[in-house]
Amino acid sequence: MNKKFYGEIFMEEEKLKNNGIYYPIKIDYYKIEENTKENEIKYGIEIVKTEYKDNEEKVEINKMYELSNKEKEIDEILNIFKINQVTPISADEIVADLLYKI
Repeated sequence: MNKKFYGEIFMEEEKLKNNGIYYPIKIDYYKIEENTKENEIKYGIEIVKTEYKDNEEKVEINKMYELSNKEKEIDEILNIFKINQVTPISADEIVADLLYKI
């Protein structure tokens, strides 16, 4: 398995305040590349959310393996995730919808 950094964002302060959150949140996006038993490359996604609250870090991770054998599809999904600040908790449902549409 190989994991490549795709990008990171800090959630918009205004968006956080509108939801009653007054501390920074960073989200990192990674592309996962795996060789299957059939010697095929499959791609997945990992999302890491880090909350910086009260001098502590709280980390939440979601790993989704073998979503597609098309790297371009995964890159498109990662780009959509980054633009829309998708967090680990909502990623599974969103990726299912996006894979169906792509």
